[in-house]
Amino acid sequence: MRKQFLFIFLALIVANTSQAQGKTTRIGYIDMEYILENVSDYKEAKSQLEQKAQKWKQEVETKKLNINNLKESLKTEKALLTKELIEERETEIKFLEQEMMDYQQKQFGSDGNLMRQKAALAKPIQDQVFTAVQDIAEAKNYDFVFDKSSDLTMLFSNKRFDISDQVLRILNRTEKREQLTKKQLKEQEAKENMENAIDENPAMADRQKALDEKRAAREKLIQDRKLEQEAKRKEYDDRRKALQEEREAKKNGTVSGTAPAVVPASAADAAKTNSTAKTATPTATGETPAAQQPAMTKAEERQLLYEQRKKELEERRKKILEEREAAKKAKEAESQKTNTTNN
Repeated sequence: MRKQFLFIFLALIVANTSQAQGKTTRIGYIDMEYILENVSDYKEAKSQLEQKAQKWKQEVETKKLNINNLKESLKTEKALLTKELIEERETEIKFLEQEMMDYQQKQFGSDGNLMRQKAALAKPIQDQVFTAVQDIAEAKNYDFVFDKSSDLTMLFSNKRFDISDQVLRILNRTEKREQLTKKQLKEQEAKENMENAIDENPAMADRQKALDEKRAAREKLIQDRKLEQEAKRKEYDDRRKALQEEREAKKNGTVSGTAPAVVPASAADAAKTNSTAKTATPTATGETPAAQQPAMTKAEERQLLYEQRKKELEERRKKILEEREAAKKAKEAESQKTNTTNN
């Protein structure tokens, strides 16, 4: 603790000296626990260590249960035992208790297997972190870099001085570089340069965040459209399949009076459905007429659709002519009214 206060005191002295000389002091910090929890190798090894610790705990609980059973047995049989047997059993229980305490200390003590294996597990990654911190500090001119997760107490820490994510990126890059080709290495370097520029410029980071949000929204819109198209395609396929089955039923003479209705998607489908409904209507005796009209061919469907569009165009043209004629009459009436006023 005294060393930490001394270190902070010296850091403040250097910072004040730098300010007195007109130099800006750059201070950053890392969170070692956050970094370790986001390194895949460490998480996997930690999981295995936790399984070992769980096994050790179960062994301790088994020893405790055995000792408690011996104590209960001695308490029950104490009136029937001689003094020598009672002392012998008590000595055995004390020996087992001491053995359990020693085992617990060996596995979970301050210098036990769990603590030593944790330290051995974290040391290689901590060495890599220290190297990465030195590289970042030299490249970006940091004067001090603290560890937030250590015994050093940070009463306040601004997130923009946190370089933990930068350290993680360096660790991940080192791992990925071993598996990349030359072309991929160039792309990776370009990406790293962009990330470094974003770290140095908060405004660029905000712009990059906005671009990422727009890209995500655009991708979501494309995905939604794709799903909508797939749904329409499926609906069309189902409708076409139902019509095909109905035609086959008509051809085989097995159509019933309660044929399933199909929702048409166009005027041609509507006309075809109406025609099908007419031919499938049963007679008064409940039987389908023997002479049924044949199903529409594709040429007949196209012709029907063409005629319907032609009719719509004729109605639209007629409406436009009527509007023009009305406008013309209104203009003539206005002109006559003006002439009468002038006269």
